[in-house]
Amino acid sequence: MLRRNFAATVGSLLLSACATSHSPQQEFFAALSAQCGKSFEGRLVSTDDADKALAEQRLVMEVRACTDDEIKIPFHVGENRSRTWVVTRTNEGLRLKHDHRHEDGTSDKVTMYGGDSVSEGSSTRQEFPVDAYSIDLFTREGLAPSVTNVWAIEATPALFAYELRRENRFFRVEFDLTAPVSAPPPPWGSN
Repeated sequence: MLRRNFAATVGSLLLSACATSHSPQQEFFAALSAQCGKSFEGRLVSTDDADKALAEQRLVMEVRACTDDEIKIPFHVGENRSRTWVVTRTNEGLRLKHDHRHEDGTSDKVTMYGGDSVSEGSSTRQEFPVDAYSIDLFTREGLAPSVTNVWAIEATPALFAYELRRENRFFRVEFDLTAPVSAPPPPWGSN
C-alpha cells in the first residue's frame, strides 16, 4: 500500500512538472489548435478611417487547417476570401505570416509577410514584429509605413483577436469564440 501511494505521489509530481514545463507559446498554440474546424463571426473594434469600408462587411474567421506545427486561419471580409493568417511553430518560437491570394488562387504580389515572436509572450497573447523579408517586400512595393508593423493575436476561451499596429495606424478585429457560425466557403487558393 505504501509503495502504491508513493508511486502515485511521484507520478503526480512528474505530471505536474511536465504540465508546468509548457511555455506560454506552446499553451497559446494549443489554445488556437483547440478551435480547429470552427468558424466565428467578428467585428472591427478599432476606429481608423482607413477601415470604414471593412467595418461594413461581414467578418468571419475559420481555424481551418491544423497540424502539429502550423495553423491556417482564413479571414473573410464579405465575399473577399483572399486572406489567410498562418501561425507556425519555429525553433525559436512562433511565426505569423499573411497569405494573400487572388480569386483564381494565385499569390498576390504582397504576400507571406509577417514576423516572428521575439519574446515568450503569454498563453493568451503573442506579438510578431515585422521581419527582414517583410521589410524588404514592403520597401520594394512602396509600402514604407509598413516596415514598422507589429502584429498580435490574442486567444482566450471566449475571444480571438487579430491586431496590427504601427505609428499612426491601429487595426483590431475581435471574434466571439462562444458562438461558432457555419463554415464559410474555402479561401481562395485552398486545396
